[in-house]
Amino acid sequence: MSVYPAYLESFQNGYLDNVIETLNNRLNPCSICPRKCGVNRVNGELGFCKTGLLPRVYSFMRHQGEEPPISGTNGSGTIFFSNCNMGCIYCQNYEFSQLGQGREVSLSGLAGFMLELQEMGCHNINLVTPTHILPQILSALKIAIAGGLRIPLVYNTGGYELAGIIGLLEGIIDIYLADMRYGDSAMSLKYSFAPDYPEYNQQAIKEMRRQIDKDEIGKDGIMKRGLIIRHLVIPENTSGTDKVMHFIFEELSTETLVSLMSQYLPYYKAAEDKHICRRLKLKEYEDAKEIMEKYGLHNGWVQDSFGQERFAGVNIKSVLKKDG
Repeated sequence: MSVYPAYLESFQNGYLDNVIETLNNRLNPCSICPRKCGVNRVNGELGFCKTGLLPRVYSFMRHQGEEPPISGTNGSGTIFFSNCNMGCIYCQNYEFSQLGQGREVSLSGLAGFMLELQEMGCHNINLVTPTHILPQILSALKIAIAGGLRIPLVYNTGGYELAGIIGLLEGIIDIYLADMRYGDSAMSLKYSFAPDYPEYNQQAIKEMRRQIDKDEIGKDGIMKRGLIIRHLVIPENTSGTDKVMHFIFEELSTETLVSLMSQYLPYYKAAEDKHICRRLKLKEYEDAKEIMEKYGLHNGWVQDSFGQERFAGVNIKSVLKKDG
């Protein structure tokens, strides 16, 4: 791509304006995500994500705990948005993802956060849980570009997405950091109130890979463009690891960067469910690693018992602190 970050060209040729208009039109009736709640968010009506017209932000910060090519040495400029289009009963960020802690911010205010993170020296702008407020984010992005934003965007998603919406982001997003949380729709419904999650998730992931078919990591170890798939291992094979890894092997590539995450803890309402009311056992995580290896998925990260990550065969002392 001749212009980097990608959004600069879309800003210059008018494509970003077109996408903003298209997405704003989908706020009434709302059809931004697979839920298609149909409420009029322009007038402040609330659907599943409990978010009206303005975005809510819990915090923004320089984050050192993401995968090494995302955090690098200077950190990832992370914006934690409140509320979510999923309802995970075990979410470790439940205070703001499920209970809505945070505050409404204006579009110019959100743009200001992006510029402040760039000023801190962060490698990128990391948008955590962006799905339900994508129109607002892109509107703020336009303001930030005019103000001098020049670092790439990381679309850090739980993965419950419409492939058609992801398709609109071609030429805007350079880095996708996407969950593949479940391989079984019964589990996604039970634990995240997300019907047909695997179907929507897989189609969205395929679209992300179509847009960015090759990962680009610079000599400095920082990702410029690419796709990283996160898979959180949940007790009693709730996450359906074999199905997820088989999909990656069959539909994507064995070169895919996969982050196999072991930090599950029974937060929020997980204590009420006998299957997931405990920490992950070492054997459960080892079983997940064996599945990953069975399908030849050797690029990415696994975590050992000391909380270290291993990337492309190199030991890196960097602990993932959050499941974004």
